[in-house]
Amino acid sequence: MSENKLVDLSFEFAVYIVKLVDEIKTPKSSYMINQLARAGTSIGANIHEAQYAQSKKDFISKLEIALKESNETSYWLRLMHETDRIEYSEYKKAEQLCGNIRRILIASCRTAKENS
Repeated sequence: MSENKLVDLSFEFAVYIVKLVDEIKTPKSSYMINQLARAGTSIGANIHEAQYAQSKKDFISKLEIALKESNETSYWLRLMHETDRIEYSEYKKAEQLCGNIRRILIASCRTAKENS
């Protein structure tokens, strides 16, 4: 899978997260909604930024930040589901998409480190 595919997947995931958080109506959830939105959209932003890295080290750093953000996104998704802010089906779909991106990021980071 090319980096462009990763850029596309992460952008699609960000769109999904934005739409998901826009549907949440629980009034006392704004702090969780903001955290989920920030972490979920940051994944793609860092992957996109990595495409224009100044060095191999910078490239790896951006991908590692995206990986950390994907892990944080999973946390917020789980918390939102466990506290009945999002339905199980939405949680599973979002977690599957996030997990796919995370696996690609892990492989990409490993490959980039081996090639540096």
